[in-house]
Amino acid sequence: MERTGEQIIRTEYSEVMQKSYIDYAMSVIISRALPDVRDGLKPVQRRTLYDMYELGIRYDRPYRKSARIVGDTMGKYHPHGDSSIYDALVVMAQEFKKGLPLVDGHGNFGSIEGDGAAAMRYTEARLQKITQEAFLGDLDKNVVNFLPNFDETEKEPEVLPVRLPNLLVNGSDGIAVGMVTSIPPHNLGEVIDAVIATIKNGDITTKELMKYIQGPDFPTGGLVVNKDDLWEIYETGTGKIRLRGKVEVEQTKGGKENLVITEIPYTMMGANIGKFLNDIANLVETKKTTDIVDISNQSSKDGIRIVLELRKNADVKNLINMLYKKTRLEDTFGVNMLAVAEGRPETLSLKRIIEHHIDFQFEVNTRKYQTLLEKELHKKEIQEGLIKACDVIDLIIEILRGSKSQQQVKDCLVLGVTDGIKFKSRASKKQAEQLKFTEAQATAILEMRLYKLIGLEIEALQKEYETTLQHIDTYQDLLNNYDSMANLIVKELKAIKKEYGRERRTVVENGEEAVYEEQKAEAMEVVFLMERFGYA
Repeated sequence: MERTGEQIIRTEYSEVMQKSYIDYAMSVIISRALPDVRDGLKPVQRRTLYDMYELGIRYDRPYRKSARIVGDTMGKYHPHGDSSIYDALVVMAQEFKKGLPLVDGHGNFGSIEGDGAAAMRYTEARLQKITQEAFLGDLDKNVVNFLPNFDETEKEPEVLPVRLPNLLVNGSDGIAVGMVTSIPPHNLGEVIDAVIATIKNGDITTKELMKYIQGPDFPTGGLVVNKDDLWEIYETGTGKIRLRGKVEVEQTKGGKENLVITEIPYTMMGANIGKFLNDIANLVETKKTTDIVDISNQSSKDGIRIVLELRKNADVKNLINMLYKKTRLEDTFGVNMLAVAEGRPETLSLKRIIEHHIDFQFEVNTRKYQTLLEKELHKKEIQEGLIKACDVIDLIIEILRGSKSQQQVKDCLVLGVTDGIKFKSRASKKQAEQLKFTEAQATAILEMRLYKLIGLEIEALQKEYETTLQHIDTYQDLLNNYDSMANLIVKELKAIKKEYGRERRTVVENGEEAVYEEQKAEAMEVVFLMERFGYA
């Protein structure tokens, strides 16, 4: 039973539980665990970045304590505990987790080997340049909707006006209720090329898109070895990617060879590196291999370097295949491209993600240029009023000197009402009755400073007016012409690629199946002695 005031409502317990659980599940799915297809961010990431923007922690300003950012985000936008906010901040700063880090961290932000970040009171952070320019750049131009925060004391953006397909570039992972998202990171330049190709050809197929996007591009490098399976993964949004670490053979003195692992699968990050080293040690201890003499982890902040020292005449190929078979040097990355699209969770193909991004770009740019056009039209109105006022400035001064109040002047300028105003002549009065300024123009005239009447200032005003007219033409063309808007979006994407694009790190190929032959136990004659007390 539910008690509401004096009234008791009788309800079936199972119905209440079902409704409550569905509400809870949807809250977790939409407001916690899944990214939005438009900006590729989960709510905690979006709120943290927006809070940093509001606090003015820009890329060209000093770092601020992480604790300040976390506390402010929690108090204003995300009342779910400080650890979730700090964890999100840390991950956005880790170059080995994100293809495109969004936060510039200062201090100990953890390592690829699983060391945690220092406490938030020790570390500092600020926005990366690309985050400020491509994620938060146009928030002041009414490009996205703002919603009330949890206690309705602040406003927060529903989505950030991100200018690049962040969901693909940075990927995402999250566990909701009954569903999980796992999107691998991709190369920024390749994804931008695919978006441009889709803008130019709306009927492009997944196969054609894959001419631009070879496959995932993990910040840890490594090799994707099932290239032929990628088409189906990108077509359906689900599947498994087979990853391998990069193994190099180094020659040492005395004709011996070392195996050096310089790149690891993305899934091996953190504690799994230690587990990998233990797995190799177990293979040696259980005599699965006698070729490995020594194991050393020489990894540093410059990168991964795990060295396996081999005995002379070791079977290197068989040993590499054994590492792929028996350890996590070959692993699978489960792909499930699930995101919130149009307010509900949906598993998306590669093309659908790109199409959602393009639709969002057109929406954001339409809103941006509508806002800018309105500002320019207002500016044009004021400039026309001031230019017109300069031509009849003597009459306006006469009206000002003959009026008793500001309202009297305004009524004369806007409506031509001359009652109660003293004029020097009937001609002036007649001329004043012909004035037809708008309300905004009249206000601007009353606020105009006298130095604006200098010849050069009038010339400057005329030039400003011409510039305003050019802006209006440009904005109207963008808003009324699909091709003009498409060309602008393509131009902006190319500029982002030129400044922030980088070489691919992950090799995509069809690798051979790792075939490992276990060494058979040698048959030999042995003598076994045991005395009468049972000692062998």
